[in-house]
Amino acid sequence: MKWYEKDGELGDIAVSTRVRLARNLKDYPFPGRMSQQQENEVLHSVSSYLISSAGGTTFRFLELKNLDRITIGSLVERHLISPELAGKNGGGVVLSGDDSVSIMINEEDHLRIQSILSGLRLGQCLETVNRLDDLLDGNFKYAWSDQLGYLTHCPTNLGTGLRASLMLHLPAHTETGEIRRLLPNLGKLGFTVRGLYGEGTKASGSLYQLSNQMTLGLSEQEAIERLDEVVRSTIEREKNLRNVMMEKNPIFLEDRIWRAYGILSNARRISSGEAMKLISDIRMGVSIGILKDISISELNKLICNIQTNCIISAAGKPLTDVERDTERAELIRQALKPTN
Repeated sequence: MKWYEKDGELGDIAVSTRVRLARNLKDYPFPGRMSQQQENEVLHSVSSYLISSAGGTTFRFLELKNLDRITIGSLVERHLISPELAGKNGGGVVLSGDDSVSIMINEEDHLRIQSILSGLRLGQCLETVNRLDDLLDGNFKYAWSDQLGYLTHCPTNLGTGLRASLMLHLPAHTETGEIRRLLPNLGKLGFTVRGLYGEGTKASGSLYQLSNQMTLGLSEQEAIERLDEVVRSTIEREKNLRNVMMEKNPIFLEDRIWRAYGILSNARRISSGEAMKLISDIRMGVSIGILKDISISELNKLICNIQTNCIISAAGKPLTDVERDTERAELIRQALKPTN
C-alpha cells in the first residue's frame, strides 16, 4: 500500500506532509560542477550503501538515464522526484516500498532526503528523515560550516537544510478570494505557498503547498513547530470559510458538489484539468458530510493516478489524447462506484 492510500490527521484538508533535508558530500563539488565520473561515484556509492544498510527498510534504486520520459514524469507526478531532477541524466532516486521515503541523488544538492505521508504528520516525517540522515552521516562526510551549518547549493537552504511542506486542499480560500490575502500574510511570517508540484507551478484543484522559507538560525524542531502552528491556523480558517459558504447558500454548494459527482460518475472522457477541479468539489463534499461512502484516501489516490504520465505508465503503451482522457474517466468511474 502506498502512502497516499492511507488516511492521516486532518486529512480532509491536509492532503500530505513532506519533510526533506538537503545534504552535500564534503569531498565532491556541488552537482552542477561535478564531472560525469564524480556523478557516477556519488550516485552508486550512496545508493549501494542505502540498499545494504537500510536497517529493515526495503529500498529500490532507479537511475534516471535508464528510464523513459513517461516513467520519469510519473515519478514527478507522484512527488517522488522533483522537476529539477527529472531533467538530469546523472541523477537517481532511492525509494521505499510504499514510496513514503525518497532519497534524490545529484539533484541541486548531492542528497535530498525526503519523507512524505498522508495528513498532517510533521513529527513522524522529521523522525524518518533524521534517522536516514544519521545513517548516511555515519558513512559519508557532509559539507559543514560552524557558522553556516550544512552547506547547500542554494543559500536559502543553509543552516539545517530542512524544508517542510503541507499539501493543503483550500477550496473555500480559493472560492472566496481569501487565498489572495493568505499568501502575503504567510510570506511576512517566513512561509511560502506554491502550486501542486512546487516552485514555479500553479495550484490545481485548489491544492497548495505551504512550506517554510527559513532554514538558517532555527533548529529543525523550531521550524517544524512554527509550520505546524501556521498550518493548523490555516486549516481552521478553511473550515470556517466552508461553514460560511454552507450557511450563505447551501443549495448552491450542494448542487455544485452533486453536479461534480454526477459528471465524474458518468463521464466517458475527461481532461486532467476538469477532473482535478471536480475532484476538488467532491473532496469538499465528503469533508462537510454531503457525500457519503467515499473515502478521502480514495480521492488522494485518484489525484495521483489520473495524472497524464501516470495513466500512460500504467497502460504500458503510448496513448492518444482521446485514449488517455477515456482511461482517466474510467479510473474515476471505478473509484466512485458504490460498494453496495
